[in-house]
Amino acid sequence: MFDSGVGGLSILRALRAELPHEDFVYLADSGHAPYGERDPAHVVTRSRAMAQQLVARHRAKALVVACNTATAAAIDLLRAEFPALPIVGVEPALKPAVALSRTRHIGVMATRGTLGSAKFQALLASLTPQANFTLQACDGLADAIERFDTPKIEALCLEYTRATGFFGQEIGDIDTLVLGCTHYAFAEGVLRDLLGPTVRLIETGLPVAQHTRRVLAQSGLLRSTLPGGTMPPGGRTSAWSTGDPGDLRQALVRWLGSHTEVGAAH
Repeated sequence: MFDSGVGGLSILRALRAELPHEDFVYLADSGHAPYGERDPAHVVTRSRAMAQQLVARHRAKALVVACNTATAAAIDLLRAEFPALPIVGVEPALKPAVALSRTRHIGVMATRGTLGSAKFQALLASLTPQANFTLQACDGLADAIERFDTPKIEALCLEYTRATGFFGQEIGDIDTLVLGCTHYAFAEGVLRDLLGPTVRLIETGLPVAQHTRRVLAQSGLLRSTLPGGTMPPGGRTSAWSTGDPGDLRQALVRWLGSHTEVGAAH
C-alpha cells in the first residue's frame, strides 16, 4: 500500500485490524508530498513509481492506494498497467454519509486535488439528489498533519470547519462531516472538540479494509488456515519512505503504537 505520506496509516490501522494474518508493506512517498496540492500529472507519475516499486521489489499480491488524490488521478491507469493485480482505492465516504445523515446536509473536507477530480465529481453528481453537500478544500491541513504541527492543525481545523458552515441537528444544519483525505483521520480529536459529540465524522478506513478482505477472498489470495485450524505465519508490517524514515517511524509509534523499522525508498 502507498500514500503520499503518513495519512495512509489510518488505512493501515484498519487493514491490520481486519486482516491480522496478512503481511503489509507501507510505502510513504513523503519526499514528494503532499499529492493533494500537486498537479494531476505529478500524482500520476509518483503513483506509477510507487506501484512499480511495490510490485517489483516487494512482490505485492494486491495493492491498496491509500490516498484519495492518488485514487482519483491514477487508479484507472494503474489497473490498466497491472491487470493481474487486485487494486483497491479509497474515495471520500459520501455514500455512508448519505445513509447516516438526518438533516440531509453533509460537509466534505478534502484536498483541492480530490475535490476537483473527475472521479469525485461523478460520485458527487450521483448522490446530489439525495442530500446537500458542502465542499471545503483544506489547503495545508494534510501537510500540517504530516509534520505533526499541532498548533497549525488546530488553527486550520477551526478555519475550515467555520468556512464549511453551521453544524448541528436542526433542519439545514450540517450533521455529518466526511473526512475526504486519509490524513484527516488523525485530526479527528481536534475536529470532535470543535464540532461536539452529535456531529458524525466519517472516514474511510473500515470500509476500505472490509472491501480489501472481499477482494482478496474473491481472488483466492486471502491467507487461509492450515489443516487443523492453525494459521500460517503472518501479520508482519514493513514500512518505507522516500522522505525522512525517522518521520514515518515516529508516526507509526504515535498513531499505531507500532515500533516498525522504516527503510529508505526512492
